[in-house]
Amino acid sequence: MSEEKNIVWHKQSVGRPEREAKNGHKGCVLWYTGLSGSGKSTLANEVEKRLLDLGAQSYLLDGDNVRHGLNSDLGFTKEDREENIRRIGEVAKLFADSGTIIGVAFISPYRADRKKARDIAERSGLDFLEIYVKCPLSVCEKRDPKGLYKKARSGEIKNFTGLDAPYEEPIDCELTLVSSEAAPEELAEKVIGLLKQKHILL
Repeated sequence: MSEEKNIVWHKQSVGRPEREAKNGHKGCVLWYTGLSGSGKSTLANEVEKRLLDLGAQSYLLDGDNVRHGLNSDLGFTKEDREENIRRIGEVAKLFADSGTIIGVAFISPYRADRKKARDIAERSGLDFLEIYVKCPLSVCEKRDPKGLYKKARSGEIKNFTGLDAPYEEPIDCELTLVSSEAAPEELAEKVIGLLKQKHILL
């Protein structure tokens, strides 16, 4: 008998409806995807500030920050990127189940991995809203806030998304925002509008 067969799900006394009633809104996953330098984290931070002002329970998981802890053992191969997204998909599900509006700002370059993250949430009856922060590679590279494109161009960084590793644009996401054409504050209003449209914010 495998060890997995000895693991039994423990039913909790307090469920999602009670948590959401206390918070005054539904829990959900806001998944921001886009190239490095596209403005994912900037937008996600602006949205979280708006949610705080509205009295909503929210939290932001940033790709770089998570790699300092939970995913510090992972590299940037396709297999490691897949495991990176799988883990954060599970963590995001737990946050959303707590009634939190959880923002996830990860490059998450592969459609199949983003689909798996969506499936993890939706299998638990949670809303998963994919937000594509679209920005031309040339603009991202010009911004280069962390100096990563420069390092990748020099060969110091391998498997860099957009250069020697692919980025697969979303085909059917809930919202596409072109960050090179509008200020983060303006784009954040569109995300808040989406949350209201989907009846996450009541």
